[in-house]
Amino acid sequence: MNYEIASASPDGKVSPQQSRAIVAQLRRAQVYRDYEQAFRETTGLPMALRPLEAFDLPHHGDPKENPFCALMAHSNHSCAACLQLQRRVEVEAQYEPKTLKCFAGLCDSAVPVRVGGNLIAFLQTGQILMHVPQRTDFSKMTRELVQLGTEIDVKRLEEAYFQTRVVTRRQYESIVRLLTIFAQHLSALSNQLMVSGAASEAPAISKAREFIAEKHADELSLGEVARAVNMSAFYFCKTFKKATGMTFTDYLARVRVEKVKSLLLNPHKRVSEAAYESGFQSLSQFNRVFRRIAGESPSNYRDRLHGDSKHRAAG
Repeated sequence: MNYEIASASPDGKVSPQQSRAIVAQLRRAQVYRDYEQAFRETTGLPMALRPLEAFDLPHHGDPKENPFCALMAHSNHSCAACLQLQRRVEVEAQYEPKTLKCFAGLCDSAVPVRVGGNLIAFLQTGQILMHVPQRTDFSKMTRELVQLGTEIDVKRLEEAYFQTRVVTRRQYESIVRLLTIFAQHLSALSNQLMVSGAASEAPAISKAREFIAEKHADELSLGEVARAVNMSAFYFCKTFKKATGMTFTDYLARVRVEKVKSLLLNPHKRVSEAAYESGFQSLSQFNRVFRRIAGESPSNYRDRLHGDSKHRAAG
């Protein structure tokens, strides 16, 4: 599979096609399937991983879909209103989690999944109320539906509406926080996928990946890798970019960043030590590359990883 995040447009945006390809791979990952099941069973709420510009209802057909929302999805007018809400959530959740309310007062939330400066997908949940539903709320909502021209079975709708899950604001903030943490894990997984490649790629590219994995801590050059796979530097550069969607320089940087992340699992490892052990030749270059790929400074990454500022490296 060709992951072309690194060769996205100059403004740093991933195309919807690239996003769909990445999301398809992430959904098949065992860690995603395990988390998705655990999230639904623990919270009782729906969960969706959506690519960019996915103009559909994110939770329709989900095992935990709100019955009220399921009924709404069958009406063209109310469905259109829900789709407009999804578009608003996507626009407003580019950099941080966002929660919005629909016309019926139900909340839906989106959490961005980013790799460095690139937005690649959204994690979503919701279809809940943060207050106990009242008759006045239902009456107001049904009047709006009538104004929209929606044909409704009031009795069924009322029954479903008053069965809507009620979650306190604090509880819901914790649920969204869980998604935010998982979004960070998916970001790391996306980066790993970008440097892992597909089993069906050309033997020379697989050999090049293995060579880079073995020698990444050295002062590795494109010419050295090209010679290792018996290619000219020009042809190797062209072939490698086509196979991986990345230049050799960006691929090597991502391999090194993954190595740094692995080393920083040790809370006593200094950031500077991890950088040099992974092949970076200067701290200024390392800090710049790590921030571009990981979306945060290496010190912030380690502090967040261990949740303890006392281990902050002096550099």
